Amino acid sequence: MKNYSIIAIVLVAFTLAFSNTTLANNENPNNKHVTELKFVGNKENQPLFELNVKSASEDEYSVTFRDEFGNVLYTEKFKGATLSKKYLLKTEEFGDAALHVIVKSKNSNSTEVYSINRSHSYVEETVVNKVK
Repeated sequence: MKNYSIIAIVLVAFTLAFSNTTLANNENPNNKHVTELKFVGNKENQPLFELNVKSASEDEYSVTFRDEFGNVLYTEKFKGATLSKKYLLKTEEFGDAALHVIVKSKNSNSTEVYSINRSHSYVEETVVNKVK
């Protein structure tokens, strides 16, 4: 019984001696950026998206549109602290395939990925009402 208590004390001592605290959100407020990708509507029967970027400091961004197979459809680089860009997607290039939009920040070395999934549904409704 004494041996088990000594082993337990040694294990607790080693656990406390060799443990490190690592913070998952180790962010520098100077490099923090916020991106937002939203569907604006349709223009000429093509989907229109708006990308808004807000950063505390000047940064360089790259935006890449990829299909579900990893093929690059469009890529662009730009600089700024607060930006707003609109993207008109031509649906004949990708059809109903899922798209991924990757926004990379050069200074903060962070990446945000958005997924665009399109679906069509056609609803036919028949209503019968009693008149008399």
